[in-house]
Amino acid sequence: MESFLFQATIYLGAAVIAVPLASRLGLGSVLGYLLAGIMIGPVLGLVGTETQDLQHFAEFGVVMMLFLIGLELEPRALWDMRHRLLGLGGLQITVTMGLITTALWAVGRPLPEAIAIGMILALSSTAIVLQTLTEKELMPTGGGRASFSVLLTQDIAVIPMLAVLPLLALHSGLHAGDDHASLSLVEGLPGWGVTLVTLGAVGAIILGGIYLIRPLFHFIDTARLREMHTAFALLIVVSIAVVMNAVGLSPALGTFLAGVVLANSEFRHELESDIQPFKGLLLGLFFITVGAGINVTAFLAAPGQLLSLALTLMALKGAVLFALGKLFGLKGRDVWLFTLGLAQAGEFGFVLTSFGLQQGVVQGPMANGLLMVITLSMLLTPLFFIFHAILSKYLVEHRSQDPHDEIDETHSVIIVGAGRFGQVVNRLVRSAGFDTTVLDNNLSRIKQLRRLGVKGFYGDPTRPELLNAAGLATAEVLVVTVNNPAAATRIVRHARQARPDLHIVVRAAGRTHVYELYKAGANDIVRELFDSSLRAGRYVLENIGLSDFEASEVERMFFKHDRYTIRELAHLWDPNTPMAENESYVQRAMELEKDMETALLTQLFSEDPDKGDKSGG
Repeated sequence: MESFLFQATIYLGAAVIAVPLASRLGLGSVLGYLLAGIMIGPVLGLVGTETQDLQHFAEFGVVMMLFLIGLELEPRALWDMRHRLLGLGGLQITVTMGLITTALWAVGRPLPEAIAIGMILALSSTAIVLQTLTEKELMPTGGGRASFSVLLTQDIAVIPMLAVLPLLALHSGLHAGDDHASLSLVEGLPGWGVTLVTLGAVGAIILGGIYLIRPLFHFIDTARLREMHTAFALLIVVSIAVVMNAVGLSPALGTFLAGVVLANSEFRHELESDIQPFKGLLLGLFFITVGAGINVTAFLAAPGQLLSLALTLMALKGAVLFALGKLFGLKGRDVWLFTLGLAQAGEFGFVLTSFGLQQGVVQGPMANGLLMVITLSMLLTPLFFIFHAILSKYLVEHRSQDPHDEIDETHSVIIVGAGRFGQVVNRLVRSAGFDTTVLDNNLSRIKQLRRLGVKGFYGDPTRPELLNAAGLATAEVLVVTVNNPAAATRIVRHARQARPDLHIVVRAAGRTHVYELYKAGANDIVRELFDSSLRAGRYVLENIGLSDFEASEVERMFFKHDRYTIRELAHLWDPNTPMAENESYVQRAMELEKDMETALLTQLFSEDPDKGDKSGG
């Protein structure tokens, strides 16, 4: 027990120190975990042989992660992904595996071994990629969705790969090992029996998710004990993993399938909140064990060769990914996210390599080299994501100057940005009988507007020549509703320099952005959530004792005073000094806040002297 507690202290302490430090440096949590493992393993030697056993336990975090992802996907959404799963994912595995197999066979490796290594290295790291995509909020992007489709296909592909490896061993004339699962429902069955049992297990998971889990959850809920909910959520995931292992399938696939089945259930969010902490902790532990498990002696024996092999693998996979991304319509930052994010080998490579070694299809020295290349490629992946962030910023700032639409009509109102915010403004202005010139750099939005009978023009509104072509010289009002604060500020600054008399209405992301726009020359600045927040506050006042008129007056006065506050504080705001450290700004803000409270209370008490008792005097 003392040894276990000591090891737990080392792992947790390393994570607590390294991960926040890496996150503050912009390196991401995954790289922080990996560095923590390297420090306590190869560098300081604080952990030893237990790391490999711990890694098998920590791999359960991947199983939990797939369950949570399944909860976010409705069956219809999964069906809609079928083309990417079969097309994009299937092609990635097939092409990558074919190239690696051909290259190894060409240099003299036996064909069965070359095929096995091709399968192993065709896979990517579900744990690292999905964790990083979620952490950096890249999952909803085109590149993020494409990456998820390929990863899901790879997880499914592990099943036939595990089935093929023993056949390759037989073909190579080598004897399979005696190691097998301690619990197996398919051992010794004929092929048709294995198929029936496997299909039965999958069907049982689906039917259980539909008909069994809901009443069980309601039964557990009657205990009114939070820990019972957590225990039941863990029971669902663990029991499914056991069943899938027993029939020789991937536990991650089984739990993902269960998550999809439960995606429409009323207790989906409860399951998410119960599983999430365990998933994060186990995934972090998995990354630490990857770093701690690096064989420094083997690496130092041939560091250049191993790094070259890892980079060559990532370059080869990256070339395949880039070509397929282009083929399936990914562009710009999305295709680079897809390419750089999936270029590594994955954690299932450890499983397949060990299984291939047991079956005799992969020899000992080759297996050790494979494990080292897989580990190095995973260690390099966070750096690839950092490179993607730098590349994305460069692509935004230096994107190709696509030819914009020829603007053949101009109007007194120019609306820049055709998102939800801009569309509401456009509808209101047009409904009042005024024509508008709408600009946006999203071609799909422009096409959508045209289908609705609204004429819009495609182009980059931050380019002065597009604004000039849209009639900036003769317009009366410019409305800027783009969702990019930096772009909005550039547009306002250019418009004010070109037209000192132009009235500019602009959407602001927050108070700091308001000050930037004020200095850039905007006339009316609308914080995107401010008006809706005011309305919500008015509803609160109406339901705690104020009349509709009183609540409306409070809202009106608050709005008026807030506008005055913004103008006052804009003169004191310094972009080079944090607001909390700007003493004159803070002092004036506190004074204005007290003035507003006094004005509101005075207004309420002057309407009805009895309000003093309700407000606490």
